[in-house]
Amino acid sequence: MLIDTFGRTATDLRVSLTDRCNLRCTYCMPEEGLQWLAKPDLLTDDEIVRLVRIAVTQLGITEVRFTGGEPLLRPGLVGIVERCAQLEPRPRMSLTTNGIGLKRTAKALKAAGLDRVNVSLDTLRPDVFKTLTRRDRHKDVLEGLEAARDAGLTPVKVNTVLMPGLNDDEAPDLLAWAVENDYELRFIEQMPLDAQHGWKRDGMITAGDILESLRTRFELTEEGSTERGSAPAERWIVDGGPHRVGVIASVTRPFCSACDRTRLTADGQVRTCLFATEETDLRGALRAAPEDSTDGSDEAIARIWKLAMWGKKAGSGLDDPSFLQPERPMSAIGG
Repeated sequence: MLIDTFGRTATDLRVSLTDRCNLRCTYCMPEEGLQWLAKPDLLTDDEIVRLVRIAVTQLGITEVRFTGGEPLLRPGLVGIVERCAQLEPRPRMSLTTNGIGLKRTAKALKAAGLDRVNVSLDTLRPDVFKTLTRRDRHKDVLEGLEAARDAGLTPVKVNTVLMPGLNDDEAPDLLAWAVENDYELRFIEQMPLDAQHGWKRDGMITAGDILESLRTRFELTEEGSTERGSAPAERWIVDGGPHRVGVIASVTRPFCSACDRTRLTADGQVRTCLFATEETDLRGALRAAPEDSTDGSDEAIARIWKLAMWGKKAGSGLDDPSFLQPERPMSAIGG
């Protein structure tokens, strides 16, 4: 098991498949993009599957989320999902994506064993989408969402970040649209994980701002902490149900005390937290010795992973005035 000194057990693995992305969201990276990881630095498909196998069969992982960057840009994605779906015990698998490419891949991903998807969409307005992402791909995201729903990758969750002066007035419209299309909407407070390090606490759209806006049109009933468990989203029942809306308030309402996540970057580093400043290398262990040797065995890699998670800090430190943003941006960490 992946246990830390504060009594938390990690059962949810986030696996970044690439740091590349085909959007340039203003709160994530500069317009020119970033210097991507070199191909030799990336974990191979076989290495990813092996690490997931170790996590599932030896470390108690029950949920696997494939992330990026944009994971649909990974050529071997469907094969990775298919191989991980054959593990015993079988983990529940999901994908966080910007939705571009889902129209052509949703059915194949479902057939391979993917259970559901989270799709990022911050606005219903094509012009605002273009401003936020610097790409004219709004229609592609909407079509990807429909394809995911039709393929049975449900519940389809939509992740939305509200930015001051751009889409901060859209919360009620987005929720009405999500209810109409049977998507589960989740608003996420903007986090200090942008490559430009331009995030500022002052002026950000908070969970309180979001809920105040939603209540101008909807009756929201808090679902309660029992239902939430270790999930990062606080959820509210909309107009008596059955639809729900979530708010992930990483900045103003941290949920670190119940965190059950461990993260693996595309270049094989274990991260105990999105905001961690330290990483533990697994790629080196994978490649330094034969798989059947003492140093390169599954058991040896599991020990390294356990030790990394044992040192997990109590919280993200976001509420500390001395907080320092990690060097790696979100696209290089994985969500």
